[in-house]
Amino acid sequence: MGSKGSNTKGTAADRRAKIEELRRAEKARERRYRILTITSCTVIVAGLAVGGYFLMDTGDKKEKKQTKVTSQTVRTGTFHGMTTWKGLTQTHVRGKVDYAMSPPVGGDHNQVWQNCSGDVYPKPLENEYAVHALEHGAVWVTYTDKADAKDLTALKTRVRNTPYSLMSPYPDQKSPIILNAWGHQLPVEKASDPQVAAFFKKFVQGDQTPEPGAACTGGKPS
Repeated sequence: MGSKGSNTKGTAADRRAKIEELRRAEKARERRYRILTITSCTVIVAGLAVGGYFLMDTGDKKEKKQTKVTSQTVRTGTFHGMTTWKGLTQTHVRGKVDYAMSPPVGGDHNQVWQNCSGDVYPKPLENEYAVHALEHGAVWVTYTDKADAKDLTALKTRVRNTPYSLMSPYPDQKSPIILNAWGHQLPVEKASDPQVAAFFKKFVQGDQTPEPGAACTGGKPS
């Protein structure tokens, strides 16, 4: 009897031990499952976040690429025949830029601006530096050899007396004299045209200026 009772107790103890071992194994599996589930969810959420950012970033870039430069010519009002452009970019770049208009009145440009504190230049300027001056709110007077000498003298005097302005020859332009500001361009026949004074008043550090108050000195001197 004693031997049989001992065997029975031993068997019961073994069963309890096995049951306890199975419970521990089950708890371990549950812990591993929870860890795997949390890890998987974290990876999925992170992936969605990255994917969402990528889609947004791609969408933004695509939208930027789809931005088109549009122009409109004003034929009545204060400025007769002035052309305006919208959608002009402002990225600093190296090298030459293929502009949508001539002379250029906006778009990508060199990181250095052309000095524009009443500067009169005897030789043509590089577009990329002059455009940066326009970004700072300058008016750029350009002319060809067909412009009358008296008109050029009057315009040079106006520019020298006007901070945030500059003047230079531009041999390839269609009109003898053109007034340029960021996004705006006005051809004129004479320096005495009332539109000249009105253009300077409106566009020197005017509302069109992308970077109002930025320096017109300390840039490219010639």
